[in-house]
Amino acid sequence: MELLNRKYNSAKNYIRTFFKWVVFACITGFIGGITGTLFHVSVEKATEFRLLNNWILYFLPVGGIAIGVFYKLFNMSDSTGTNQIINCIRTDDHVPIVLAPLIFISTVITHLLGGSAGREGAALQLGGSIGSFVGRIFHLDEKDMHLIVLCGMSGVFSALFGTPLTATLFAMEVISIGVIYYSSLVPCLVSSLVAYGVSLHFGVKPVHYILDYIPELSLTTIAATVMLAALSAVLSIVFCVTMHKTEHFMKHKIHNDYIRGFAGGLIIVIITLILGTRDYNGAGMNIIDNAINGVVKPEAFLLKIIFTAITIGAGFKGGEIVPTFFIGSTFGCLVGGLLGLNPGFSAAIGLVSLFCGVVNAPIASIILSIELFGTEGILLFAIACSVSYMLSGYYGLYSSQKIVYSKLKAEFININAK
Repeated sequence: MELLNRKYNSAKNYIRTFFKWVVFACITGFIGGITGTLFHVSVEKATEFRLLNNWILYFLPVGGIAIGVFYKLFNMSDSTGTNQIINCIRTDDHVPIVLAPLIFISTVITHLLGGSAGREGAALQLGGSIGSFVGRIFHLDEKDMHLIVLCGMSGVFSALFGTPLTATLFAMEVISIGVIYYSSLVPCLVSSLVAYGVSLHFGVKPVHYILDYIPELSLTTIAATVMLAALSAVLSIVFCVTMHKTEHFMKHKIHNDYIRGFAGGLIIVIITLILGTRDYNGAGMNIIDNAINGVVKPEAFLLKIIFTAITIGAGFKGGEIVPTFFIGSTFGCLVGGLLGLNPGFSAAIGLVSLFCGVVNAPIASIILSIELFGTEGILLFAIACSVSYMLSGYYGLYSSQKIVYSKLKAEFININAK
């Protein structure tokens, strides 16, 4: 009877925990889906307005000041962002709920006025704030708070990009490289699917591309894919170092947040006018589309790195992953063609492998290739992600990301990404 009682209590605990997380994840996913949908629409409308009114770019320096003012009003440092969300998952710190409206408004301002940034940084911060808010409402303990924050991250990411599996695995994998929190699989997946369903209900279209040509698996295509992935890994290091060094340089040289935001915005305006194109303002989703279709400017990936580094370094908000898609796809289209690969397919390889290199999340990257480009060619995408992950070293976009185990051997190293 004692043995049966222990088994009964154990089974009851599993069932109770399962339903607890299904309920909490549904709540978090629903809120995340609504928020992510509203955020998506806001950014899209801001982008449409900017494209129809080129004059608004001249207000970008003013936007830099405005973002600084918002963060000062709520006693938040302008460096508060995704790194804080990652840190909170490993510590007892709480994600401030005020971060959600701040990052929402600041990112919309950045896109409206022509700063070069993405959306996912805002998605992770919005999601982390939502998850933390739900956790505090239900008085979750420290360990459960970590899981609910991951739920929020995966939910808003899923709603924005329409990639629920990538959102689930990315949230689980990006925190500590080499260690995946499998206890968060059910909560994150449920939250991601609910948020995805909400976004579909309100007409948000998932990000998806159709490749015109996918090469057959052969020694030639494998060799070319490995070479492109290796070069993408090098580019991922260049991108991460440029982002970190630019931000450090601008903060070191210009201590005042308002002046730094104004100066950064002014530099973007001047460079844009010199180039005579608006291709590098905003997220640049149309340029990614062109690269997937085999059309690219040779200098595009370098200019996007410069624009994004200045924008984020000056204090504008958004994220670096959509710019990573831009840089990876344009680089892949250019270099892949030289290696004998189809330009459109090599753009897809470049996009996925550069993403993998900068976030150090190979499993999420492989799943991303499926959700963006379909299952055909999955082996080549997996090869590219594996090579990029290994050769990108210990660099990453998020300095608070922990590299728990070595990329070269089964060795515990526990260092922060560079």
